[in-house]
Amino acid sequence: MNSAGVPARAYLSIGEVLAELRAEFPDVTISKIRFLETEGLVQPERTPSGYRKFAREDLARLRYVLCQQRDHYLPLRVIKENLAAIDRGLEPPARPGEAAGVPSRRTPAADLPGPDAFAPVAGEVRLSREELLAAAGLEPEQLTQLEQFGLIARRGKASQYDGDALAIAGVAVELSRFGIEPRHLRAYKAAADREIGLFEQVVSPLARQKNTDARARAEETVRELAALSVRLHAALVRAGLRAELGG
Repeated sequence: MNSAGVPARAYLSIGEVLAELRAEFPDVTISKIRFLETEGLVQPERTPSGYRKFAREDLARLRYVLCQQRDHYLPLRVIKENLAAIDRGLEPPARPGEAAGVPSRRTPAADLPGPDAFAPVAGEVRLSREELLAAAGLEPEQLTQLEQFGLIARRGKASQYDGDALAIAGVAVELSRFGIEPRHLRAYKAAADREIGLFEQVVSPLARQKNTDARARAEETVRELAALSVRLHAALVRAGLRAELGG
């Protein structure tokens, strides 16, 4: 028996796979697992009557996919390429655009956004004001200003801060080391609001569909759009600064 109480036999049903994954990935659902199968990330065998039979290797692949999404915010297209590299015995590329198996030589600044940039998940974090201040290392006045400028807000009936608030607060603390204050971040909020309006046009048709896979597809689309947006923003800022510095 394992920690989830599932027998350690050769094959698992989809329900048993869900039980294995739920402790580490509380938001995973059977629909999500089926969606990852339709996208070719995992290929379980089938019984004569059509039931899925997941091998331990399938479970490991699912755990890898979910971890890459949660911790590195990678889109499925990139994760699929990484798995293909692993299947060929190669070490997957560290980030999109790099060749598999090629050692990376990067300075920390060139590695932005870092792998933890999107680690907090809104559904997994609920913090009081005092907890957010302690977790992010914020001063009370900084948090007040971030709220005043619309960068952070309480959510839900309990009026608590979520993982997004923690992520924003953490970045604000890092920027403050360079003398960048919450009032300077209003332009980021305005730009984000414009992107939200643009991306909603892409995601809304998926979100309105009633089939069980539509929500998973919508979430994956949001994930990929957000990752592409961050990469574009980082590239534009880097290019602009290099031009200003004559690089």
